[in-house]
Amino acid sequence: MKKILGISAFYHDSAAALTIGGKIIAAAQEERFTRDKHTPDFPTNAIRYCLEEAGLSIDELDAIVFYDKPLLKFERLLETYYAFAPKGLVSFLRAIPVWLNEKMFLKKLIHDGLKEIGPYDKKNLKMLFPEHHLSHAASAFYPSPYEEAAILTIDGVGEWSTASLGYGNGTNITIHKELNFPHSVGLLYSAFTYFLGFTVNSGEYKLMGLAPYGNPEDPETDKFVGIIKKYLVDIKDDGSVWLDQSYYNYSTGLRMVQDKKWEALFGFARRDADSDLEQHHCNLALAIQKVTEEIVIKMAKEIKRITGSENLCMAGGVALNCVANGKLLREGIFKNIYIQPAAGDAGGALGAAMAASFMYFGESRVVDGVNDLMSGSYLGPDYSDKEIELMNRKVKSVYKKYDDFNELTKNVAARIAEGAVIGWFQGRMEFGPRSLGNRSILGDARNPEMQKKLNIKIKYREGFRPFAPSVLAEDVKDYFEQDSASPYMLIVSPVIESRRKELPDSYYKLSLWDRLYYLRSDVQSITHLDYSARIQTVHKETNPRYWDLINEFKQQTGYALVVNTSFNVRGEPIVCTPHDAYRCFMSTEMDYLVINNFVYAKTEQPDHTNKDKWMVKFKMD
Repeated sequence: MKKILGISAFYHDSAAALTIGGKIIAAAQEERFTRDKHTPDFPTNAIRYCLEEAGLSIDELDAIVFYDKPLLKFERLLETYYAFAPKGLVSFLRAIPVWLNEKMFLKKLIHDGLKEIGPYDKKNLKMLFPEHHLSHAASAFYPSPYEEAAILTIDGVGEWSTASLGYGNGTNITIHKELNFPHSVGLLYSAFTYFLGFTVNSGEYKLMGLAPYGNPEDPETDKFVGIIKKYLVDIKDDGSVWLDQSYYNYSTGLRMVQDKKWEALFGFARRDADSDLEQHHCNLALAIQKVTEEIVIKMAKEIKRITGSENLCMAGGVALNCVANGKLLREGIFKNIYIQPAAGDAGGALGAAMAASFMYFGESRVVDGVNDLMSGSYLGPDYSDKEIELMNRKVKSVYKKYDDFNELTKNVAARIAEGAVIGWFQGRMEFGPRSLGNRSILGDARNPEMQKKLNIKIKYREGFRPFAPSVLAEDVKDYFEQDSASPYMLIVSPVIESRRKELPDSYYKLSLWDRLYYLRSDVQSITHLDYSARIQTVHKETNPRYWDLINEFKQQTGYALVVNTSFNVRGEPIVCTPHDAYRCFMSTEMDYLVINNFVYAKTEQPDHTNKDKWMVKFKMD
């Protein structure tokens, strides 16, 4: 049984993952430990955690696997600058010294990083470097329940590849087609993220959330779609794309697009991040979302044509576009679709380790056709009661500890039904960008004010952003037009007709905010403007405590779902430790915090009204 550590680092979303005999033991993003969101730093803390979880030292590892090939990436960088010369000189002068001083000597960087974790014999350490999109493909196929499957990976760019169509069978993966830089679906979407005033590599979620505010019946939306497809991207029948580089600047510049050219195309300037959202911004967001969905569906049809498989596995940053995933599911191209919950670069660490396990070391793989190997994506650290009690003493918190978890769920469910916001911290931390019931903030989906309260008073983020439901898997069809499981919150589906409220004919003439707060369904706070919701189905087998809480809420209210958003505030990573959770609780307007069997009421905490004092205290600690 080979013990393999996978690493992703030095670009964004650094992470580490450990497998033993092909089984996933632990995985975590570095940002959760350092509190630096999307950190590119060497994942020292994440590696340390993975090794401690397995009780291993570095010398006991059979291999360390980095998730891409740095020399190929450097080759792409040089060839791109050469092809566009003399353009891009400023970018070239910034990038090349970093590569020559650091990334060209990646093995040394890794060795130096490992020294911080502990002593080891450098001579006996095997180091492997699979290609970026193979790591993505492996992260999707090997943990999936399927013996064989088509594989689709789409992101910004790896070494050269920006998308790949492949096929997995047993322990083998074959790549049939690749799309190469600078033509990229991920970079196309990121270009619109930039133009609409959001941050590239983190604001794509916001762009996706903004799209339903666009008016599908407005001629401007269709006009924008036409402009995109005429000038910015040529979409081929197989889903491959060609991007006219005269409109973009990402290949050699310091910005994503040629601002003036885009302003001429769409009739308005690039939005400043702090400026108001107007209807043309929303319509453009809807337009690029429609174009992206068209591309993804065409790629899926092409890999279906090539492989004939009934199963599809997906990874890469674009696989986190849950609206496109929902459309793809409803197209019925594949009988089954599995999406890696850590589909972005963090998941590349896991894919790299699994590719080494099955393709390099030839370990055997066992699947049952039903259950994946991600353990619900609960692969991060958990904390004992002793550790929680140490935190309690340190911060002088006031709490109640429940010996009976059923009694706890009864009380917490009642508080949710009364309109309270709950910080919910249980068991092992989630791996990937979604909180799935172990590091979550919860509220009542029926409450029409909950969406506004969570955005403004808890998350401190843009008020237009939607929230997702966690629904008991057994009851999903009572709320949504979906038959299949969605345990990782990666599929958007419509709310069923019977729960919808009728909208006025003048709905799209209302302001953005009037539309947002117009009553659309009896589960208003998770129903987006287009009657959609990003669903997490909760399964008793993978998260019994979360299932018990929602089931108790169902017993009390008749509703088998709650609002679930990530346990963090804007600009911070999801909380990792009890200390992180308590700090976030004290610095927001959350009403209650639950850590394992410990319950904290905001009104009972010392100096709970003085947020600044608590922020200073925690920074000093």
